[in-house]
Amino acid sequence: MALHVRGVLLPDDEVRDLWLVGDRVTFEPVHGAETVVDGGFVLPGLTDAHCHIGIARGGAPITSLDQARELARVDRDAGVLAIRDAGSPYPYPELDDEPDLPRLARAGRHVAPPKRYLRDIGVEVGAGEVAATVAEQAGAGNGWVKLVGDWIDRGIGDLAPAWDEETMTAAVEAAHAAGARAAVHTFSESAVEIMVRAGVDSVEHGTGLSLDLIDLMARQGTALVPTMINIRTFGGIADQARAKFPGYADHMLALRDRFPEVVRSAYEAGVPIYVGTDAGGGIDHGLAAEEMLLLHEQAGLAPVDVLAAASWRAREWLGFPGLVEGGLADLTVYPEDPRRDLRIVRTPARIILRGHILR
Repeated sequence: MALHVRGVLLPDDEVRDLWLVGDRVTFEPVHGAETVVDGGFVLPGLTDAHCHIGIARGGAPITSLDQARELARVDRDAGVLAIRDAGSPYPYPELDDEPDLPRLARAGRHVAPPKRYLRDIGVEVGAGEVAATVAEQAGAGNGWVKLVGDWIDRGIGDLAPAWDEETMTAAVEAAHAAGARAAVHTFSESAVEIMVRAGVDSVEHGTGLSLDLIDLMARQGTALVPTMINIRTFGGIADQARAKFPGYADHMLALRDRFPEVVRSAYEAGVPIYVGTDAGGGIDHGLAAEEMLLLHEQAGLAPVDVLAAASWRAREWLGFPGLVEGGLADLTVYPEDPRRDLRIVRTPARIILRGHILR
């Protein structure tokens, strides 16, 4: 049966009627449709653009499809109807079209330097194997590759690029040659400069960004997924590392403290920004709304731009059409205007995914 929805459609900001026929949206009236929404503010579903449903709480890889389903449902029940899994140690292509799960854009496994990343999470390779591994992992995902651009180098006691500049540039080129977009984890100043200049498609975290790089990202259209929830954990990381690596600890705190201004500068420069939590491992799932609030309260994004970063613009970026003619039948409904009070995004009144009512 077709479903009828009536409410203030965002970002159009006008009362609209739309009909959900199977998994598609139409604005042409459908006779006999059941009215399931009559009032409120309608968004095309939230997006978590940096999430890991392949990593269990605590950082270990999941071991079954059921575990991935469980984590994805936590996000779904918070109104997240599209996920970009930014690297999974467990393959789960079977879930791409599962009816009760969010839309999935996936990278394969993280491509990481040897013995310098989280245990059992990435494919760890030396410089000579990076390009071939990137091509392989492009085939394991459905449009994305995840590169680990930096991590602590215990030999120098601080963050350092994963490989040399030539190798990291070739990694981005290999992803593009394989038909995938490249996302890069970076905390440090040096690695993010290499990767932005190499033409990476999205910077994850990006705590080391400079104003010059931000301007380059804006010109190139390079996206930033700040994961501000994740950056708040830097204090704990510094505390654990201080005894052995005091320079690294101080560096992480400095990166944390300047980060809201980095994100604000990227926003003001016109860098595309998307909401991502880095859920999986040390961050709980279901926190997209909290990330949205941090982007507004700490980095100064206007509420409407936070909503765009979590909804219609993020979906378009990932290839999931929103509430347009022929678009996908995913939506969340809020009883009040989230542009006036973003806190309302914590409590969607109605969730419809793939044309099916979940709440």
